[in-house]
Amino acid sequence: MKQFLYLFRGGDEGYAEQSPEEMQAHMARWGEWMTKISNTDQPVPGLPLHESGKVVADGGNLITDGPFTEGKEIVGGYVLVEANDLDHAVELSKECPIFEFGGTVEVREAIKM
Repeated sequence: MKQFLYLFRGGDEGYAEQSPEEMQAHMARWGEWMTKISNTDQPVPGLPLHESGKVVADGGNLITDGPFTEGKEIVGGYVLVEANDLDHAVELSKECPIFEFGGTVEVREAIKM
């Protein structure tokens, strides 16, 4: 099995318009999906990311607030999943709840070093 990283982008606008009950139900679907794509009875590792942060460049000499990208391009969270190959990892991503609000999943293989 290989490891793949799912990077989640977009979908925040529709999510923010939900009632607290709808948000809770949506988050429950995330938990169910993350357990479903796991090889165990526990959810795959992953977390949502805070919308703000810092960008460090030039060996630490340049530190700016960020990220400053268009909203749909900001990475909102990540998940690590094991799959046989890229096609399998893509197939596992197809039921991700982010699609309910127009978000995307970028699937990237983690290279062993």
